[in-house]
Amino acid sequence: MLKTQFVKAFYLCSAFLLITTSITVGPLAARSIHESRLPVKETVSVSDKPEIRLNKKGALFVKKYIRNSKDCLVRVRKRSVVPFSIIDSVLNIYHLPLELKYLAVIESELKPSALSHVGARGPWQLMPATAQVLGLKTNHQNDERTNYCKSTIAAAKYLRDLYAQFNDWLLVLAAYNGGPRPVYNAIQKSGSKNFWVLQNYLPAESRDHVKKFIATHYYFEGRGSETTLTRAENIEFKKMVKEFVKSNHSPKIPETILPYPVIAKETQAVSFDMNQLIGFKIDAKVITTQNKITTASQPETSEEKFKRLMKESAESLNRASKII
Repeated sequence: MLKTQFVKAFYLCSAFLLITTSITVGPLAARSIHESRLPVKETVSVSDKPEIRLNKKGALFVKKYIRNSKDCLVRVRKRSVVPFSIIDSVLNIYHLPLELKYLAVIESELKPSALSHVGARGPWQLMPATAQVLGLKTNHQNDERTNYCKSTIAAAKYLRDLYAQFNDWLLVLAAYNGGPRPVYNAIQKSGSKNFWVLQNYLPAESRDHVKKFIATHYYFEGRGSETTLTRAENIEFKKMVKEFVKSNHSPKIPETILPYPVIAKETQAVSFDMNQLIGFKIDAKVITTQNKITTASQPETSEEKFKRLMKESAESLNRASKII
């Protein structure tokens, strides 16, 4: 009797496994058969698609950072859903790459109450003078740097403005950390605008800040994006994509190859008078923003304060203008 029940149970289990295996494997097998019958020109090998590769000069740092910071990164990931949703919404409005949200991870671990020893506060670690220029209140009664939405809007404006100057996300990240002046100095001393060439002329904190961003980006995404490449690397990658599209007779660029949004030229406008803030001339005096023509306004009191803080950098920035 027991043997008979055992045999029945065995056959029932076998039948169940057969059915579930058919359901799981069936569509995949059918898809493989279908793809194998496609013409050669329509069948694209995954290995042939252009890939964003991590620069060899940063690979060792990225690997070591992820290994040493894994516990912290895991904790941040667990509580990142709400903060990332807010940040993504703002970055979308300003047409910025969504991957820039990982900057807030290395700045504050996404903590709105984070406060540095030099006075930077909030998820984006904005200094008081910078926050005021960007329109945030920083008094004792109300410090809007701790307001996730408002501080993210301010950070998005600042990132957009820095990109309008450097046109290179790695340099933007370095400037966000230590200000534009050290970046211009590094450009002048190295004679290059390539981060991997000029990095040794940057302060160690800013140099590592950029690499921490790249490492955090790879931890969350498992791949790179526009924000982890130099300008030259981005140009080269786009050329590879065009060649790939052309060789496969595709009418448009596959979305799987471009994992980041393209920033529209009209959105790369400064939201305040950066010429007055850092003493460096931007070619375009008339700024186009969302199809509206506006002229840079005169600096306000808060801008004049920030201008005084950056005045000492004017001489070095003017020398760097010949390279930029």
